[in-house]
This record gives sequence, C-alpha cells and structure tokens, in this order.
Amino acid sequence: MFSEMIGTLAVILVVSAFIGSSDIIPRFISTDKKWKYSVISGFLGGIFGIYGNISGFNLNGAVISVRDIGPMLAGFTGGPLGGLMAGLIAGLHRLTMGGITAEACVVATCCIGLICGAVSGRWHSILTRPIIALLFSALMEGFHLCVVLAMVRPFETAVDIVSQIALPFITINALGFMMMIAIITYIEKQRNLAIERSRLKSELEVANVIQHSLLPLINDDYPGEKDLEVSASMEAAKEVGGDFYDVFYVNPTQLAFLIGDVSGKGVPAALFMASSKITLQNCIRNTPDLSEALEIANNAICARNEAEMFVTIWVGVFDLETGTLTFVSAGHNPPVLLRGGKAEFLKVKSGFVLAGMEGVRYKKHSIDLTEGDIVYLYTDGVTEAEDREHRLFGEERLLGCFEGKSESGPSVIIEDVKESIGEFINGNSQFDDMTMLCFKWKKDRLTVSGSEEADN
Repeated sequence: MFSEMIGTLAVILVVSAFIGSSDIIPRFISTDKKWKYSVISGFLGGIFGIYGNISGFNLNGAVISVRDIGPMLAGFTGGPLGGLMAGLIAGLHRLTMGGITAEACVVATCCIGLICGAVSGRWHSILTRPIIALLFSALMEGFHLCVVLAMVRPFETAVDIVSQIALPFITINALGFMMMIAIITYIEKQRNLAIERSRLKSELEVANVIQHSLLPLINDDYPGEKDLEVSASMEAAKEVGGDFYDVFYVNPTQLAFLIGDVSGKGVPAALFMASSKITLQNCIRNTPDLSEALEIANNAICARNEAEMFVTIWVGVFDLETGTLTFVSAGHNPPVLLRGGKAEFLKVKSGFVLAGMEGVRYKKHSIDLTEGDIVYLYTDGVTEAEDREHRLFGEERLLGCFEGKSESGPSVIIEDVKESIGEFINGNSQFDDMTMLCFKWKKDRLTVSGSEEADN
C-alpha cells in the first residue's frame, strides 16, 4: 500500500522539477513582489497536498499520504506565508474527506507548512543540505504523528494507526522532501549560472566593443596619405583577445605601423594588450631612435608585469618623404614583402619578446620601399590556423596567397588571405586570435637602397 505513496511522490517530483526549471513563475512575478511569489508557492504546494490526499490510502479511518510534502515545499520556497497557505489548502481538503484523523491532519499540515517557512526564512542555506533536509522533514513527520496521538480519540486507535504507519510514513515523506530540496537547489544553481553567463556574455560584448575602439579607424581620412593605402583586420578567438595593431603618426612625415600578440587569451590578454599598446605608442613618439624606444617600452612593461605575461611585437616607422621603412622585431612573425610580383618574408634576426626580461637590447633594420611595394603584417594565428587533421596553414600557403596580387590593394589581399584560411580549415574551430595589417606604397622613387644598422 505504501507503493501508492511512492508513486504519488514521483509524480510530484517530476511536476515540481518541470515548474522549477521553466520560467513560468518568473515570467509573471517581478523579483520585488515577494508576497506574490509566496502566494504562488502556497497555491502550488496546496495543489500538491490535495493530490497527495486523493492518492493516499485509508487505514482505519485515517488517510495516509504524502500530503505534507506540498506545505513543506511551499514553506521552503515561499516562506511562512506560502507554507501556511499550502497547509490550509491541503488541510481543508483533507477535512472534506472526513475520517478519524481529519482534524488532527488539518492542524499538523498547517503547522508543518508554517514551521518549514519560518525555518527556511532564517536558515535557508542550511536547509538545502541533503542530510539536514532529511532530518528536518523526518522531525516534521514525527510532529505530525504526535498531533495525531494528541488529538485522535480513542487513544488506543491513534496508537494503533501510528504504530502501523510510523516508519514508512516518516521515511517516504522525509526522503521525498530531501529529493525535492536537492532538485530545487540544483535548479536554482543552474538558473544562477545561466544568469551569470548571460551577464558575463554582455560584459564581454562590451569589452569587445571597447577593445576595437582602442584600434585606429583606418579609412580614407586616416591616415590620409594619397601615396599610401592601408587596411587592417582583427578577429579574436574569444570575445576579446590579445592581438592588436596600431597605425599612428610619430611626426608629420613619419607613420608607425605596429602589430602585436600577447601571450594568453581572453580578458587578461586584452587588458595587457591595452596597456602595452599605450606604452609602445608613447615611447615611439617620445624617442626618435626606434631601438631605444623599444628598450624603454620593454623596461616599462616589465616593471608592472605582475601577471608575468609577454607580448611579441613588430613595429616599423615609415618615412613618407623618403620611402624608408625602419623596423624592429621583438619575437614576432616576419612580415611579407610583395615586390615586383614576388612575395618573400622580410626575415631578420628578431629580438626577445617584450616583458620577458628587463635590459634587453633591440636591433633596428631598414628597407627602402618603391612604388607598388606591399608590406603585410600578421600574427601567428594566421600561419598556425589548423584544419580538421591538425595541419597548419603555414608560411608556404601564406606566400601562395600573394601570387598575382601585385595590383591588388591591401583590403583585397587581407580578404583573400582570410578566404584561403577559411577554405583550408574547412569549418574547424580556431583557438588563436588572427590579426592582419597591410599597407601599399604607391609613390614612385628613382632610387632603391637597403641598409641594416644596430644600436649598441
């Protein structure tokens, strides 16, 4: 006969889990109307109690059921008001069914709902512990049986009923309440996690907007040189990333091109990127010698590098009057130079990464650009893009993207490289940021020369 109680309890657990995991109640109740939530909890708890009454079985004029689960659940979720309301609904329905224990059950059910609401209001987090929920609900069912013994007459009949049902009655109701609390607690945690994920997603979207706002807006007005065509792109593997590029005037006749890649991903890398970018820009503008500027920037970044991150940098200062490009590499990928239809890497001996250690010296190099020369800068997310077989895009495939592109503009080249990478990876997810910066020198020069020098 107690199998009927178990079946009823299973139905209540399923229904309450469905209601709790849905947004049915929150959709109609604002968080500042707690009394409404209590009323809804009381109503639902009362319905569960009525279902328990109907599904119970008769024993010597007593209806044995899981009725108390409803008021206890309402008290846990809706406080004293919810618990009392559920107790009244379930209790009054029990009263209409008659029987020797009807009045006692009304009193016990109402008291249990009220007590559970009061205890939950004061010690809610403690009551969510499974063992505490089990012991508390067992105590409440013991209290219910004590009320029956106190109110039912003749006393011998009350003792007979209690002696037959005490152990299974307390066990089933206590285990049912414990499982109910476990389900509700799990649902609450999942809902809070969903809210937190949504909040974090919104913040990361804002961070993404802010990060892109830190990058220069390259258009017809900027850098505004008719002899120079510039384009750039940055795609973070996550919402925010550690890659960055910069284009800024060092003085009216010199334009700096900079691309960098911070170790790590996400928000920490983005913050380190912003700090490094500002430091580099200030040092390059304030220090005429590019090697010295990088040394000063490296020491400044190292001095406040508690996160122990580092950044690879390639920076070039282009003289708009002479066409000379002076550059320094700090552990970064070599750029591609497209000249006369031939693409090759502008490989030189690279210096150590920035923020790796203080006191590092950096060697500067220079090259004179001629009309139609294209310089393509990129981060390792380009060459290290993987297909589904974990093969890398690589440097050779990158060079192949420049075949027949001598007459193309930087924006076209960047889009072609993106398209080639997309075809290569064939939908495979990428785990590294992908940034490109490309410029084309369109001014005719009568002489071409190259040089390499170092600061010692």
